[in-house]
Order: sequence, then structure tokens, then C-alpha cells
Amino acid sequence: MKKLKKYLLITVLFMLVVPVSVQAETSELEKVKTEKAASPEVKAEVKSMMNRLEEIKAMDKSNMSSAEKKALRQEVRSIKKSMKEVGGGVYLSAGAIIIIVLLLILLL
Repeated sequence: MKKLKKYLLITVLFMLVVPVSVQAETSELEKVKTEKAASPEVKAEVKSMMNRLEEIKAMDKSNMSSAEKKALRQEVRSIKKSMKEVGGGVYLSAGAIIIIVLLLILLL
């Protein structure tokens, strides 16, 4: 019985620490980002970033040097970072979700 309590406690602690993030596919992401954007300029910017990501994905990188590949990786990271800033979002860990559900059960 003591082992069960110990393992249960360890499991709950791990759930509180490990974040769970869910990401949609790029086509879904593009739809959400363009719908959330308030102005047409932001929509056009997001569209151009998505087009650039598709271009990079379609490139043949086998004959590129390592410096060129590194530059592309940095560009992709910066584009994804700026798209996250435009779209926002809320990330909850599994432990936070469990606590919220337990609080709702107790309160309701």
C-alpha cells in the first residue's frame, strides 16, 4: 500500500512538471492565424510567412553547405516565433488540467 502511494505521488508530480502542447497542421494553423488576425496587413504578412515556410520545406537541401542550412533553420525559427506572437495561445500542463478538473468537480 505504501508503494502505491509513493508511485501515485511520483506520477502526480511528473504530471505537474511535464507540459503538454498540441499543435495543428500547417494548413489548420494558417486558417486559425488568418482568422484571428485583426487587420488585412497582418493577414498578408502571415500569408507571406506561410508561403516562405512552404518554399523552404520544398527546397532541395542536399547540395547546400552547412552555413546555408543553418541560415534556413534560423529563418524558420524566426518565422515560427513571429507567427506565435501573432496568434497567441494558451498552454496548459497535464497537471494543471487535472487540478482544474478536480476543482470543478469539488465546486460543482
